[in-house]
Amino acid sequence: MNRKVWLSVLLALAMGWNTSAATGQSRKEIININADLQIRRIADHIYMYTEWADMGKWGRVGCNGLVVTDGRKGFLIDSPTTPEQTASLSQWLENTLRVKLKGFVPGHWHADCTGGLEWLNGQGVRTYAGERTNKILAEKGLPVAKQTFADSLVIRLGKTRIACYDLGGGHATDNIVVWIPAEKVLFGGCMIKDTKSAAIGNTSDAAPLSEWLNTVEKTENRFPQARIIVPGHGEQGGKELFRHTKEILKAN
Repeated sequence: MNRKVWLSVLLALAMGWNTSAATGQSRKEIININADLQIRRIADHIYMYTEWADMGKWGRVGCNGLVVTDGRKGFLIDSPTTPEQTASLSQWLENTLRVKLKGFVPGHWHADCTGGLEWLNGQGVRTYAGERTNKILAEKGLPVAKQTFADSLVIRLGKTRIACYDLGGGHATDNIVVWIPAEKVLFGGCMIKDTKSAAIGNTSDAAPLSEWLNTVEKTENRFPQARIIVPGHGEQGGKELFRHTKEILKAN
């Protein structure tokens, strides 16, 4: 092997090692943090975690959230359902990716979005929530976020822009969506159904279905460039998740 080829091989190996070291995993690899919590990378700087939690009559349900990273900083979108699982996720991020959580926003007030809110507040993490979410949490005597926003909020994590929008009610009257434009990733949360869902699911705190449908359509029109769409439960997808969610809503 001549010197030029040998140097090319070494460079390729080094780049592969650096990528692995920076991300901790390939995009297809699922890492089990514990028996009920797993994580995988879905974009260059975004990880999707899934916590399997007991949801009463709904049984054992996988609940999704995102971690956006920029260097050694991380931003959490939805928390696991308990402080303990939120701490486990945070510890994994610090020990494996060398990423420390700096900010957090929940998609709505339910426990599968806010279960770790009090723990995050106690850790000095900057916590944000929509005005409607914080209002509901306060009325129910639950921990609230430190800062609120009305219609929208743009957060800077290093050079990464994270945009939160209240576009109307859906699965909950206070749900928001979160857009990460650099990666073209949209977190739709529980307002969006994955393609394996055949039913609308829990509507006990939902907006009227006509409003929910309108919010999905507004979201679809607002983010035509979305490449990856993450629902609150089930598998990520593309724009087919908008179509599927609308079909389910129209059938009810």
